[in-house]
Amino acid sequence: MKTLIRLEIRRTLRNRKFMFFSVLYPAMLFIGTSLSYKKTDTVGGDGLSALAYLMVAMAAFGAMTAVLMGNAERIAREREKGWVRQLRLTALPGRGYVTAKIASAATVSLPSILVVLVLGATVKGIRLDAWQWVAIAFSIWAGSLVFAALGVAIGYLATADVARPISMLFYFGLALLGGLWVPIFSFPQWLQTIAGYLPARPYAALGQSIELGDAPHAKDVTVLVVYLLLFAGSAAWLYRKDTRKA
Repeated sequence: MKTLIRLEIRRTLRNRKFMFFSVLYPAMLFIGTSLSYKKTDTVGGDGLSALAYLMVAMAAFGAMTAVLMGNAERIAREREKGWVRQLRLTALPGRGYVTAKIASAATVSLPSILVVLVLGATVKGIRLDAWQWVAIAFSIWAGSLVFAALGVAIGYLATADVARPISMLFYFGLALLGGLWVPIFSFPQWLQTIAGYLPARPYAALGQSIELGDAPHAKDVTVLVVYLLLFAGSAAWLYRKDTRKA
């Protein structure tokens, strides 16, 4: 499984278009959208800096780009080309394949997270304690496993032609409802409540709690763990189902 993870990471890093889109696109969005905020602007009732809110949101968005958009279509195409069929001839179990895909995707999401955080500190002058920077980077990286698992599930659910539009529907829909593009506090209260039970809002809330000096809320962590188990379990089931069809 370790060999497969290393292979998947190298394949992704060699894809320059994908790396550009997943690393630089969120960074450019962060710089562009932050122009409408002043350094003294706050969001919500806790006095969280609007720029700090946006920084975490765009870092989360970048990680979602890397793990969700990258995984789904690639797996669907691998199925069509017979690569997955070749893997089935090895001793690699279904859970090993799913784990390798999730782990490799989460690994390559790290650059997109770090670039946005560095821009926040250097260009936008966001000031946090050292432990907060480390904790934010780790929480966003760990949370991206949820969307990596979703990408694997979509890759086994759909054909290559359909995988991209399905993943984009989840990608943009979750990002919008999760408050990654605009502060969620501008949403109606009923929509904020719904968003709290979808994966993108709890995902961004992990880092935003840390920015306020608090630990991530237990509810947000629980919601993400439930979605991780759901998506990873679905991906493993779809892998086994695809194996029986072959």
